[in-house]
Amino acid sequence: MTRKRFGFFTRLLDKVSAGERYRLATEQILHAERLGFDTAWIAQHHFHENEGGLPSPLVFLAHVAAQTQRIRLGTAIITLPLETPLRVAEDAAVLDLLSGGRVELGFGSGGTATSFLPFGLTIDQRAETFAQHLHTLLAAWRGDDIAHPDNHLYPPAPQLAKRVWIATFSVEGAARAGAAGHGLMLSRTQPRPAERPDLPLPEIQNPMIDAYLAALPAGVEPRILASRTVFVADNLARARELALPGLTEQAEHFCAAGHRVDGNTLDDYLRQFDAHVGDVATVNASLAQDSVLDRVTDISFQVHSIDPPHADILRSIELIAAQIVPQLQR
Repeated sequence: MTRKRFGFFTRLLDKVSAGERYRLATEQILHAERLGFDTAWIAQHHFHENEGGLPSPLVFLAHVAAQTQRIRLGTAIITLPLETPLRVAEDAAVLDLLSGGRVELGFGSGGTATSFLPFGLTIDQRAETFAQHLHTLLAAWRGDDIAHPDNHLYPPAPQLAKRVWIATFSVEGAARAGAAGHGLMLSRTQPRPAERPDLPLPEIQNPMIDAYLAALPAGVEPRILASRTVFVADNLARARELALPGLTEQAEHFCAAGHRVDGNTLDDYLRQFDAHVGDVATVNASLAQDSVLDRVTDISFQVHSIDPPHADILRSIELIAAQIVPQLQR
């Protein structure tokens, strides 16, 4: 069986200034590289600092690329409808050269309605705009003419078309990603159907994997990334203490968005938000119940929405590398 790749994911939500967020996230990625992580993933968010601290992911990854040697650098995700696709194509091509071919590109259609308005769009236009922008992006990387026979992407980057990942919450979206030969990105959690609020996450995501694999063209290797909230501490009490404030805040945001949250204890939140939190034994036992992880090619670990202090994030990265990853590789 092909070895799984393991990654560290950050939404850059440390409770400090923007510049300090970027410094701490860089340190966390460097730590992950030293400990053998294969990939580092960052999110993009416009305007809303409590959702994510980074509007310009390719700029940030260029900074990280200059300080790393091996770890692959990915976006999870760029909100493609809000971007000029040719500029994304050019910036990613330059970044891939500067990083020595280490770039992975995850794209999604976005989910924060108010973020679309300054870009002259509404959220209702996201699917159509996403498809148009992705088409433009891929055509540029393939070397197609750009509006005139004299115009071609420089530097050329045909390799990037093979490193596209698509984030989706739906079986239909997974099938489209598979049919196009892209990678599939599965979220750490997602809202449950109103009629089945206790539906386990694997029962939502395994059908997505089935649809993706069924649609994948013959001869194309599957690429399936599962992101998971994982926070490991040296003792269970410390992990639970740090988890409660962040998960409580997530529950409040979830309710404000019109979603259902049952109960108000930490264990209620851990279950409903699919968070794997605790000491090594607890987290290993929790992850072992997630059948999706047996089927994916990549796993990325994130601490959102727990968002513990920086030192605890570094320690969690160490414990994951030493005692969680070996169990998942079996």
